[in-house]
Amino acid sequence: MDMTDKMASEASKPWYRNMPDPMVLIFMILVATYVLTFIVPAGEFARVVADGRTTVVPESFAYLTDTPALHFFDIFVAIPKGLISAAPYLFIVFIAGGLFHILQKTGALENAIGVAVNKVGVKNRNVIITVGTFIYGFFGVAVGFENNIALVPVAVLISAAVGYSSLVGTVMAVGGIGIGFALSPINPYTVGVAQGIAELPTFSGAWLRTLMVLTSLAALAYFICAKVTKMDFKEPEGVEGLKQDLSEYQLGGKDKATLGVFLAGLGIMLYGVFANGWYINEIAGLFLLMAIAIGMVNGLGANGIVKQMMEGASGVTAGALVIGVAASIQVILDQAQIIDTIVNALSSLIQDMPIAVSAIVASVVQGVINLFVPSGSGQAMVTMPILVPVADLVGMSRQLMITAFQVGDGLTNLIVPTSGGTLAMLALGRVSYEQWLKAILPFMVLVYALCWVALFIGQLVGY
Repeated sequence: MDMTDKMASEASKPWYRNMPDPMVLIFMILVATYVLTFIVPAGEFARVVADGRTTVVPESFAYLTDTPALHFFDIFVAIPKGLISAAPYLFIVFIAGGLFHILQKTGALENAIGVAVNKVGVKNRNVIITVGTFIYGFFGVAVGFENNIALVPVAVLISAAVGYSSLVGTVMAVGGIGIGFALSPINPYTVGVAQGIAELPTFSGAWLRTLMVLTSLAALAYFICAKVTKMDFKEPEGVEGLKQDLSEYQLGGKDKATLGVFLAGLGIMLYGVFANGWYINEIAGLFLLMAIAIGMVNGLGANGIVKQMMEGASGVTAGALVIGVAASIQVILDQAQIIDTIVNALSSLIQDMPIAVSAIVASVVQGVINLFVPSGSGQAMVTMPILVPVADLVGMSRQLMITAFQVGDGLTNLIVPTSGGTLAMLALGRVSYEQWLKAILPFMVLVYALCWVALFIGQLVGY
């Protein structure tokens, strides 16, 4: 194929299949955000602290007049600042990369997956992918989003065991966790916080969210088996499939001890998350401890453990750096003080629409806001004090408004470049942001349509 034919072929592809390199894409968004600071005036809401929570005071928005304009050089200064602000995500990617490199070298995880897949039968590989999607979805529902970062490489190995690419495993894991977290009926970070602000019983209205999450996970499993498994995907360097035939895998004593340490570590992580409120830093520290313990079980000395950790960390460096560069977008927005202005303008869009339509538009508004306020609980704190009174004024139930917020905030985590958790998982799956968008965007159209239908039905039945 000559250059002209190649260019014509590229031009004929859908827009989402002609994405630039992730670093280029994110830098373009950073520059666009900088330009936005000269268009959008600075402003802020008044905030009060009640019961340890900082909440926005409705109808308190005011423009600011004494904020200096950002200099062009601030674009480049924002990048190291973003790397610093995203440090917890960077470190957990590096440490988890090292942990799974050691696990890969021991062969214990590969042996376990090989034995399990051999028993189930590789001919049932779509069943394995479907069950895996729902399992990862359950972890998203019950455990959270970033807390499941360590499970992504496991999905990649499962995918390799049944003859699929690491892209399939990554979509299964990240998509399942993301959908589960986004539509969870018991999400403490979004539903719990939002219902507290709206003065509703915690986790009330669970039936519609449960229906949404189960339907969406089923759609994701079908999409993976029907579409993602057939996508062209070049495996990155350093990603290896199974090294032998499935029938040759068996678990030895050292393998069982290694897996015991790994599973015990995951159990401790879950206890820490639920009982002690652990988050990124504590989980990263636990991963480091697990790596050391697994290295010792397998006879690695101190130097050997460090060597393997360094090799693993080097393999995920590119993905980790993307996280830091993406965080620079938030740095520019904070410096310019335009986030509240954007939130105020977007919130006003839904006040004069039919109720069912306004619920759908509210989810879109929340999705846009999520680009600027990537924290789910943080977004609830900023937007719910504004949108709950709006819901009351237009006759929408508070429960429906919270569900619209959950759809908009949660689903966009899977595609916005400011979601550090998503970028961290992609780094561990060795799938670039560009490759991820090519794979997941068609599904996002489907899942949004499903959720919008659910919101419309919710309004009709008085949810």
